[in-house]
Amino acid sequence: MTEPAPLSRPQLRRMLRKARRALTPSEQRQAALGLYRQLAQHPLFRRAKHISLYLPMDGEIDPRLLLRAAQRRGKATYLPVLSAWPRTKMVFQRVRRGEKLKPNRFGILEPRANLGQQRKVWALDLVLLPLVGFDDAGGRLGMGGGFYDRSLAYLSRRSHWRKPTLLGLAHECQKVERLAQANWDVPLEGTVTDRTWYVAEGTPLESTAPK
Repeated sequence: MTEPAPLSRPQLRRMLRKARRALTPSEQRQAALGLYRQLAQHPLFRRAKHISLYLPMDGEIDPRLLLRAAQRRGKATYLPVLSAWPRTKMVFQRVRRGEKLKPNRFGILEPRANLGQQRKVWALDLVLLPLVGFDDAGGRLGMGGGFYDRSLAYLSRRSHWRKPTLLGLAHECQKVERLAQANWDVPLEGTVTDRTWYVAEGTPLESTAPK
């Protein structure tokens, strides 16, 4: 989706959230299957031993097929968990098949906080992020809470790409021509939709992404 006139980040966020919420349940199921097909057999996903995903809300593309596939293959899977205090902090905690989850203050299911099951973000191999909008240069527009940006802040000025690999997951309708990035925004190596990959130039992913 390309906008002829510049919109503010809040305006763009409202427009793109409305677009993804307008997708029918059938379209969401097809998108989830398409996303699985794009990623499940890719070497990046197959090689990763520690993978963070998310549970969808508000029309986000659904990565649960990938979550279950990773668990069947014996990979360690993680979900974001919001801290009770400070309330702006988010950690990554291991989740296992069949584990009971509870809703956080935004109504998103997450594991019950357990320090022994949490892993530092730099020790993850692959982080699959939700987003509201994206461009093909690694730009990401989130929900506005800044949880991922704060968790990944140490990467915002990385001079070379290293663990973890950051991939956004999205519907095609969430793509924009270009996102203005703030100095705290953490760039993605790319974004994967149910149809294709959008890989940022100058990242290791350039040589491995499907054409």
